[in-house]
Amino acid sequence: MYTFTRMNEVLARYLPERAVAPCLELIRSNGVHLKVVRQRITRHGDYRRLPGGGHQITVNAMANRYRFLITLVHEIAHLLAFETYGRRIKPHGVEWKHTFQRLMLPFLRPEIFPDRLLPVLARHFKNPKASSSTDTALSLALKFYDPQEPEGCHVYEIPEGSLFRLYNGRVFRKGPCQIKRYQCVEVATGKLYLFQPHAEVELLAEN
Repeated sequence: MYTFTRMNEVLARYLPERAVAPCLELIRSNGVHLKVVRQRITRHGDYRRLPGGGHQITVNAMANRYRFLITLVHEIAHLLAFETYGRRIKPHGVEWKHTFQRLMLPFLRPEIFPDRLLPVLARHFKNPKASSSTDTALSLALKFYDPQEPEGCHVYEIPEGSLFRLYNGRVFRKGPCQIKRYQCVEVATGKLYLFQPHAEVELLAEN
Protein backbone atom coordinates (compact mmCIF):
# COMPACT_ATOMS: atom_id res chain seq x y z
CA MET A 1 0.00 0.00 0.00
CA TYR A 2 1.27 3.48 -0.80
CA THR A 3 2.12 5.90 2.00
CA PHE A 4 -0.12 8.96 2.25
CA THR A 5 2.49 11.16 0.55
CA ARG A 6 3.17 8.60 -2.16
CA MET A 7 -0.57 8.07 -2.74
CA ASN A 8 -1.03 11.80 -3.23
CA GLU A 9 1.81 11.80 -5.79
CA VAL A 10 0.33 8.85 -7.66
CA LEU A 11 -3.15 10.38 -7.83
CA ALA A 12 -1.72 13.75 -8.93
CA ARG A 13 -0.07 11.95 -11.83
CA TYR A 14 -3.24 10.27 -13.07
CA LEU A 15 -6.19 12.45 -12.02
CA PRO A 16 -7.46 15.95 -12.83
CA GLU A 17 -5.96 18.32 -10.27
CA ARG A 18 -9.21 19.16 -8.47
CA ALA A 19 -10.12 15.47 -8.17
CA VAL A 20 -7.00 14.45 -6.23
CA ALA A 21 -8.07 15.49 -2.72
CA PRO A 22 -11.61 14.01 -2.81
CA CYS A 23 -10.32 10.75 -4.32
CA LEU A 24 -7.59 10.55 -1.69
CA GLU A 25 -10.26 10.90 1.00
CA LEU A 26 -12.39 8.15 -0.58
CA ILE A 27 -9.37 5.86 -0.61
CA ARG A 28 -8.32 6.69 2.95
CA SER A 29 -11.77 6.52 4.54
CA ASN A 30 -12.60 3.18 2.93
CA GLY A 31 -9.27 1.47 3.59
CA VAL A 32 -8.46 0.95 -0.08
CA HIS A 33 -5.20 -0.66 -1.17
CA LEU A 34 -4.73 1.00 -4.57
CA LYS A 35 -2.57 -0.58 -7.27
CA VAL A 36 -1.83 1.15 -10.57
CA VAL A 37 -0.69 -1.43 -13.13
CA ARG A 38 0.31 -1.66 -16.76
CA GLN A 39 -2.47 -1.33 -19.32
CA ARG A 40 -4.67 -4.42 -19.62
CA ILE A 41 -6.73 -4.93 -22.76
CA THR A 42 -9.70 -6.67 -21.18
CA ARG A 43 -10.45 -4.23 -18.34
CA HIS A 44 -9.74 -0.74 -17.05
CA GLY A 45 -9.85 -1.68 -13.37
CA ASP A 46 -11.12 -4.19 -10.82
CA TYR A 47 -11.99 -4.56 -7.15
CA ARG A 48 -11.50 -7.51 -4.81
CA ARG A 49 -11.81 -8.06 -1.09
CA LEU A 50 -8.55 -9.25 0.48
CA PRO A 51 -8.43 -12.34 2.76
CA GLY A 52 -7.84 -10.19 5.85
CA GLY A 53 -10.90 -8.04 5.14
CA GLY A 54 -9.09 -5.22 3.33
CA HIS A 55 -10.04 -3.88 -0.09
CA GLN A 56 -7.81 -3.85 -3.15
CA ILE A 57 -8.57 -1.74 -6.20
CA THR A 58 -6.46 -2.09 -9.32
CA VAL A 59 -6.58 0.55 -12.05
CA ASN A 60 -4.69 0.60 -15.33
CA ALA A 61 -2.04 3.27 -15.70
CA MET A 62 -3.63 5.48 -18.34
CA ALA A 63 -2.75 8.90 -19.66
CA ASN A 64 -6.40 9.95 -19.95
CA ARG A 65 -7.06 11.52 -16.53
CA TYR A 66 -10.83 11.60 -16.99
CA ARG A 67 -11.04 7.90 -17.81
CA PHE A 68 -8.82 7.12 -14.82
CA LEU A 69 -11.13 9.08 -12.52
CA ILE A 70 -14.26 7.36 -13.79
CA THR A 71 -12.60 3.95 -13.45
CA LEU A 72 -11.35 4.60 -9.92
CA VAL A 73 -14.75 5.77 -8.68
CA HIS A 74 -16.42 2.87 -10.54
CA GLU A 75 -14.35 0.40 -8.50
CA ILE A 76 -14.84 2.23 -5.19
CA ALA A 77 -18.58 2.03 -5.91
CA HIS A 78 -18.25 -1.78 -6.07
CA LEU A 79 -16.59 -1.78 -2.66
CA LEU A 80 -19.23 0.43 -1.04
CA ALA A 81 -22.17 -1.33 -2.70
CA PHE A 82 -21.00 -4.73 -1.44
CA GLU A 83 -20.32 -3.36 2.04
CA THR A 84 -23.70 -1.62 2.21
CA TYR A 85 -26.00 -4.15 0.58
CA GLY A 86 -24.14 -7.45 1.01
CA ARG A 87 -22.09 -9.70 -1.23
CA ARG A 88 -25.09 -11.29 -2.98
CA ILE A 89 -26.04 -8.24 -5.04
CA LYS A 90 -25.36 -8.21 -8.77
CA PRO A 91 -21.96 -6.60 -9.51
CA HIS A 92 -23.55 -3.97 -11.78
CA GLY A 93 -27.08 -4.07 -10.43
CA VAL A 94 -29.26 -1.26 -9.13
CA GLU A 95 -27.35 -1.01 -5.82
CA TRP A 96 -24.06 -0.45 -7.60
CA LYS A 97 -25.66 2.01 -10.05
CA HIS A 98 -27.05 4.14 -7.22
CA THR A 99 -23.73 4.04 -5.36
CA PHE A 100 -21.78 4.99 -8.48
CA GLN A 101 -24.16 7.86 -9.23
CA ARG A 102 -23.84 9.19 -5.66
CA LEU A 103 -20.04 9.00 -5.65
CA MET A 104 -19.63 10.62 -9.07
CA LEU A 105 -22.04 13.50 -8.52
CA PRO A 106 -19.49 15.74 -6.67
CA PHE A 107 -17.03 15.30 -9.55
CA LEU A 108 -19.42 16.32 -12.35
CA ARG A 109 -18.46 19.99 -12.44
CA PRO A 110 -16.40 22.18 -14.79
CA GLU A 111 -13.50 22.47 -12.34
CA ILE A 112 -12.82 18.77 -12.98
CA PHE A 113 -14.29 17.78 -16.36
CA PRO A 114 -14.19 19.83 -19.61
CA ASP A 115 -17.44 21.48 -20.68
CA ARG A 116 -17.78 19.23 -23.74
CA LEU A 117 -17.65 16.08 -21.57
CA LEU A 118 -20.14 17.13 -18.92
CA PRO A 119 -23.35 16.67 -20.99
CA VAL A 120 -22.18 13.22 -22.13
CA LEU A 121 -21.40 12.24 -18.54
CA ALA A 122 -24.76 13.56 -17.35
CA ARG A 123 -26.55 11.27 -19.83
CA HIS A 124 -24.33 8.31 -18.93
CA PHE A 125 -24.95 8.62 -15.20
CA LYS A 126 -28.72 8.60 -15.55
CA ASN A 127 -28.21 4.84 -15.89
CA PRO A 128 -24.49 3.96 -15.71
CA LYS A 129 -23.33 0.92 -17.63
CA ALA A 130 -21.02 -1.85 -16.46
CA SER A 131 -18.18 -0.21 -18.40
CA SER A 132 -17.71 3.21 -19.95
CA SER A 133 -16.48 1.32 -23.03
CA THR A 134 -19.99 -0.04 -23.67
CA ASP A 135 -21.40 3.49 -23.86
CA THR A 136 -20.45 4.48 -27.40
CA ALA A 137 -21.05 8.21 -26.93
CA LEU A 138 -18.98 8.37 -23.74
CA SER A 139 -16.21 6.18 -25.09
CA LEU A 140 -15.78 8.35 -28.19
CA ALA A 141 -15.99 11.55 -26.12
CA LEU A 142 -13.25 10.30 -23.79
CA LYS A 143 -11.00 9.34 -26.71
CA PHE A 144 -10.76 13.03 -27.60
CA TYR A 145 -8.63 13.45 -24.46
CA ASP A 146 -6.25 10.57 -25.15
CA PRO A 147 -2.76 12.06 -25.67
CA GLN A 148 -2.28 10.10 -28.88
CA GLU A 149 -4.99 8.59 -31.04
CA PRO A 150 -4.22 4.88 -31.48
CA GLU A 151 -3.38 3.67 -34.96
CA GLY A 152 -6.22 1.98 -36.75
CA CYS A 153 -9.91 2.77 -36.89
CA HIS A 154 -13.27 1.86 -35.37
CA VAL A 155 -15.63 -0.85 -36.51
CA TYR A 156 -18.38 1.63 -37.37
CA GLU A 157 -16.03 3.47 -39.77
CA ILE A 158 -15.19 0.56 -42.05
CA PRO A 159 -17.43 -0.69 -44.90
CA GLU A 160 -19.60 -3.75 -44.41
CA GLY A 161 -17.84 -6.84 -45.74
CA SER A 162 -14.36 -5.53 -44.90
CA LEU A 163 -11.74 -7.62 -43.15
CA PHE A 164 -10.21 -6.34 -39.92
CA ARG A 165 -7.76 -7.57 -37.32
CA LEU A 166 -7.79 -7.27 -33.52
CA TYR A 167 -4.82 -6.60 -31.23
CA ASN A 168 -4.48 -10.38 -30.66
CA GLY A 169 -4.21 -11.18 -34.37
CA ARG A 170 -7.71 -12.62 -34.87
CA VAL A 171 -9.27 -11.64 -38.21
CA PHE A 172 -12.97 -10.90 -38.78
CA ARG A 173 -15.26 -9.83 -41.58
CA LYS A 174 -17.67 -7.01 -40.75
CA GLY A 175 -21.36 -7.81 -41.06
CA PRO A 176 -24.60 -5.87 -40.59
CA CYS A 177 -25.54 -3.79 -37.57
CA GLN A 178 -27.77 -5.66 -35.11
CA ILE A 179 -29.54 -3.00 -33.02
CA LYS A 180 -26.47 -1.32 -31.46
CA ARG A 181 -23.63 -3.72 -32.33
CA TYR A 182 -22.12 -5.17 -35.50
CA GLN A 183 -22.35 -8.87 -36.26
CA CYS A 184 -18.96 -10.04 -37.55
CA VAL A 185 -17.63 -13.43 -38.61
CA GLU A 186 -14.27 -14.72 -37.43
CA VAL A 187 -12.52 -15.86 -40.60
CA ALA A 188 -10.64 -18.80 -39.02
CA THR A 189 -13.64 -20.40 -37.28
CA GLY A 190 -16.77 -19.05 -39.00
CA LYS A 191 -18.21 -18.10 -35.60
CA LEU A 192 -20.30 -14.96 -35.18
CA TYR A 193 -19.35 -12.23 -32.70
CA LEU A 194 -20.94 -8.90 -31.82
CA PHE A 195 -18.71 -5.80 -31.78
CA GLN A 196 -19.29 -2.41 -30.22
CA PRO A 197 -19.27 0.33 -32.93
CA HIS A 198 -16.25 2.06 -31.35
CA ALA A 199 -14.09 -1.09 -31.03
CA GLU A 200 -10.60 -0.27 -32.31
CA VAL A 201 -9.42 -2.50 -35.15
CA GLU A 202 -6.92 -2.64 -37.98
CA LEU A 203 -8.48 -2.55 -41.44
CA LEU A 204 -6.98 -5.18 -43.76
CA ALA A 205 -6.57 -4.93 -47.51
CA GLU A 206 -7.82 -7.95 -49.47
CA ASN A 207 -5.76 -9.43 -52.27
